[in-house]
Amino acid sequence: MKTINPATGQYINDLQEDTRETLAEKFALIQAAQASWSANSLTYRVAILVKFMQLLDEKVTYLSTILSEETGKPLQQAQNEIRGAISRIKWLTEHAEEYFSDEVMSNSGGVQEVISYDPLGIICNISAWNYPYLVGVNVFVPALIAGNGVMYKPSEFATNTGIAISDLLLSAGVPPDVFQLAVGGSTVGQSLLEMEFDGYYFTGSYKTGQYIYEKVAPKLVPCQLELGGKDPVYITEDIVDIEKVAADTAEGAFYNNGQSCCSVERIYVHEKVYEQYVAAFTQQVNNWKLDLPTEPDVFFGPLTRKDQVSFLEKQLTDALNKGAKLVSEKKELPDSGYYFSPAVLTHVNHEMEVMKEESFGPIIGIMKVSSDKEAIELMQDTPYGLTASVYTAKEAHAKSILREIKTGTAYWNCCDRVVGALPWSGRNHSGIGVTLSHQGLRAFTHPRAWHLKK
Repeated sequence: MKTINPATGQYINDLQEDTRETLAEKFALIQAAQASWSANSLTYRVAILVKFMQLLDEKVTYLSTILSEETGKPLQQAQNEIRGAISRIKWLTEHAEEYFSDEVMSNSGGVQEVISYDPLGIICNISAWNYPYLVGVNVFVPALIAGNGVMYKPSEFATNTGIAISDLLLSAGVPPDVFQLAVGGSTVGQSLLEMEFDGYYFTGSYKTGQYIYEKVAPKLVPCQLELGGKDPVYITEDIVDIEKVAADTAEGAFYNNGQSCCSVERIYVHEKVYEQYVAAFTQQVNNWKLDLPTEPDVFFGPLTRKDQVSFLEKQLTDALNKGAKLVSEKKELPDSGYYFSPAVLTHVNHEMEVMKEESFGPIIGIMKVSSDKEAIELMQDTPYGLTASVYTAKEAHAKSILREIKTGTAYWNCCDRVVGALPWSGRNHSGIGVTLSHQGLRAFTHPRAWHLKK
């Protein structure tokens, strides 16, 4: 499997893909080692993941270079991702004891009633390329803490990062047989679906997630899917600092080139502040630098996948053909690599693909609305349900709107953020299950009910 630098189109290295036979060998190793890993104390396992966190911090510069080279992420954003992963691991390790320890529910009537949390066994983690550290630690860190063995398949677009992650976990003290790497593309992914794992955890597109869910359903094992979004933002008429809101939402839309499931994907603005907002938003985007991700002060690097460039071009053409106006400046693109000039569109509507289908790139439609009612109807016009955001001066106003939106995460005066303490989950086409928070910790366990009569 050849890996390519999306910023230059140049070859990076060759990686040996797994076969059915090598995957079976790796599975057998995990199977033989998982019970002894689980038999270690929770304190012992937590300490190893804390060491992993410390190694990430020590090697952030080296790791961010690998990440940037194979995904095109600007170096500063690559470092930010790793530091974000460190923050999540810190929360997960600090709270593992509280949420994995046995819970005494009752001591009445001569019977002690207790809940304990057993590891699932061996889990399959099919991960994503857009934030390989962040979406990875959401799964394999709590899985390992809980006592599971892990088969980790990094995306074929971020496999060198996956190898670096594996190396650090082993250096931290995770037994080599407990955490195994599956290297390859869709063929390897298909083989994993045919194996007898005790749980499947996937991050990626709705289409692939739906396929995985259907394939593993007969196994009757946990299957969690963190899928896409068409995340809306509504700017109400009472916002005062338009420039600040525009800058915040522009970053929410275009950070990491918009390659995030929780990126702002469509914006609705009350007509009273629409013109001001569009001008401030567009100016912010025009000011950001597009260049090689290794250059200083770069905000826009290349897209990670070559085929996404043509996909975005089709969305842009569709919108322009249906009456949209491109209001952002076209940026000069490097001679090679997978670049797309960020596009800000006005005069958009829901007949356009850019307002309906997940873009996963640096393109955004900004639509004028006349009321909260109209904004709510448009925000709900989607099969996705990952995040939604409202910018308004009053918290109660924001909550009254957000409660009507079917979404896993609600933002008031912020957007595009994820933290360890809160559950990360989607509704409808945005997925099923939960990572992060105490619910995400326990997602890698089976609860056991104990009735202990004295």
